Amino acid sequence: MKIELKLKPQSERRQDVFKPEKPLPFGQLRTDHMFLADYADGVWKDPRIVPYGNFSIAPGATSLHYSQEIFEGAKAFMHPDGEIYSFRIDKNARRMNISAEIVCMPKIDEELQIDGIQRLIDVDRKWFPVQEGASLYIRPFMFGTEDMLGVKPSKTFTYAVILSPSGPYYPKGITEPVKLLISDRFHRAAPGGTGAAKTGGNYAASLRAGEYAYSKGASQVLYLDCTNTYIEECGAMNHYHVMKDGTVVIPEFTETILRAITSESVIELQKELGRKVIQQKIKIEDFIKGVENGEIIEAGGFGTAAVVSPVGTYIFEDGRELKVGDGKIGSVSKSIYEYYTGIQTGRVKAPAGWLRKAERY
Repeated sequence: MKIELKLKPQSERRQDVFKPEKPLPFGQLRTDHMFLADYADGVWKDPRIVPYGNFSIAPGATSLHYSQEIFEGAKAFMHPDGEIYSFRIDKNARRMNISAEIVCMPKIDEELQIDGIQRLIDVDRKWFPVQEGASLYIRPFMFGTEDMLGVKPSKTFTYAVILSPSGPYYPKGITEPVKLLISDRFHRAAPGGTGAAKTGGNYAASLRAGEYAYSKGASQVLYLDCTNTYIEECGAMNHYHVMKDGTVVIPEFTETILRAITSESVIELQKELGRKVIQQKIKIEDFIKGVENGEIIEAGGFGTAAVVSPVGTYIFEDGRELKVGDGKIGSVSKSIYEYYTGIQTGRVKAPAGWLRKAERY
């Protein structure tokens, strides 16, 4: 499907390569344009790149009332050759359609998603921040637009992609581990729900838990399943831990755990990383015992924004603290972070198909 370009006049677009003088925040800036496509009468149509701007949406749109919305998060990086490469966006396109199916939205052709992202990166390539560790954060999203107050799926939708020039999630690298709250009062998802979808409603429901965690001195909540038996996620990331023998353990993906692309990639990279990576159900009581007896020496979260977020301490509701290892960032977590970001930035050879160069059209 041909993508139409309806760009800003050249005089109103960024003229010079973006060279920020200060460390950039994550996710706050926008580029000049966005990619859009509309769905109506059973088909996607009018793919286009237009100036970044506000949407005109009916007050009764289903996305505003019933959270019929999904989104993705990916990154693109400038490599030593001066070209910009997106990282594993085919996986994001595939997961977008999985989320769409779960919340009764239309699938959108994966190649159209990828083409739209790549063309948008090319149009706004001067916005790439030339700064150590920086990236273009890619945010595809889709939302229901039908003006209808009945509780049923929308018949019309908009798909969009915006870009955010961003500094690294950790400006100084991963130098300090975070704290997580172990609590049985909050649950991210339940079987038969939307836990495996990347939909806004899941994140809205997590805000209260996050605020509670902050009040207890933690960065986020370690979510358990609805029976308070098994570990699920840590905040908006997949959880992981490292055994004394170096094995990395990730909770197995279920309908209540989002399939993180970072986790999938770490699993695929286990040979290159030189360590075993397994998935299994993890009882919280076994995890706590493992940390206490030294069988578990590292833990943390995997996700797009931070890549690896090591946890040094788990906090309980009664104020007790459980230190992982020596409470510092472990060598396994650090090696995964360095190898993974090395692939993203072109310093380490990537597996075939993981990187896509933004061609100059």
